Amino acid sequence: MINSHSASYAAAGVNIEAGYEGVRLMQEHVKRTFIPGVVSDIGGFGGLFRPELTGIKTPVLVSGTDGVGTKQRIAQLMGKHDTVGIDCVAMCVNDIVCCGAKPLFFLDYIAIGRNEPEKVASLVSGVAEGCVQAGCALIGGETAEHPGTMQSDDYDLAGFSVGIVDQEKILDKSFVQAGDIVLGIPSSGIHSNGYSLVRKVFDVEHADLGMQVDELSTTLGEALLTPTRIYVMPVLAALESGGIHGISHITGGGFYENIPRCLPDGFQARIEKAAIPVSPIFRLIQQRGSIPERDMFNTFNMGIGMSLVVASDRVSAVQAQLPDAVVIGEIVRGDESIVIC
Repeated sequence: MINSHSASYAAAGVNIEAGYEGVRLMQEHVKRTFIPGVVSDIGGFGGLFRPELTGIKTPVLVSGTDGVGTKQRIAQLMGKHDTVGIDCVAMCVNDIVCCGAKPLFFLDYIAIGRNEPEKVASLVSGVAEGCVQAGCALIGGETAEHPGTMQSDDYDLAGFSVGIVDQEKILDKSFVQAGDIVLGIPSSGIHSNGYSLVRKVFDVEHADLGMQVDELSTTLGEALLTPTRIYVMPVLAALESGGIHGISHITGGGFYENIPRCLPDGFQARIEKAAIPVSPIFRLIQQRGSIPERDMFNTFNMGIGMSLVVASDRVSAVQAQLPDAVVIGEIVRGDESIVIC
């Protein structure tokens, strides 16, 4: 039992006892994520993990870090904190898998205006759920109370993940060739980017987030808070099929920034707009905000959260592992890295 209390620190606005209670409340969520390789429990100075290297000739560690961004403002306005942790994990692990790596573990960081143990535990429950979906372990984290620099109800959630891949299996641009097909895997919604624009379009500080929106068949708040889809497990299975030459996580910068990141110079992704299953939330954003179509594709995922460049003769095999993946384009030679037509 920890016997720690500082009346002086409490008078300055930091409740260290609330921190201990938060750790106690989050333990059940954290333990859900423990997979073979976890060596330490939470509460130490470092998270320990022993990777299984059997069958890996040259292990390479891959890391990714990100946060939830201003989407968490929606969670704060709605008083619903148990899903943004999924977004935090997704933003990291979906990046890691793009080079063919399997995420091993995750650590989170929560900066909060006032430490409310139940709120912190709710945030961590979402992180734990994201880790379960990604097949990785939550082996540590940090909660920091920031009185005087943040409003009491504010928080900022970020984290990072580490994965592993055999060096000979790393996806790099050299695999891509003309004639490859671009597959798109549907998103669950906006995911976790573009929310500064989203918040402006819907004026969320004054909007009724509990209002039912006919175009969405749900409330505005629920649509805006839908967690990011985590693609790790199905994509790792699809990689075993062979023929995947490149992967892009469609986040900030949309199609124009992210799809070219897996293409070598001199190659172009020709994307067919008609093939993209545009989610209703994006049509509503474009309509309400009078946003040009190009800006939409340069900001949001538009219904495709991850794209894969696949050899033309392996498309069926990959789709067998990713049954909702659709053909959205092809790779050709060209100086302009992406054309949406």
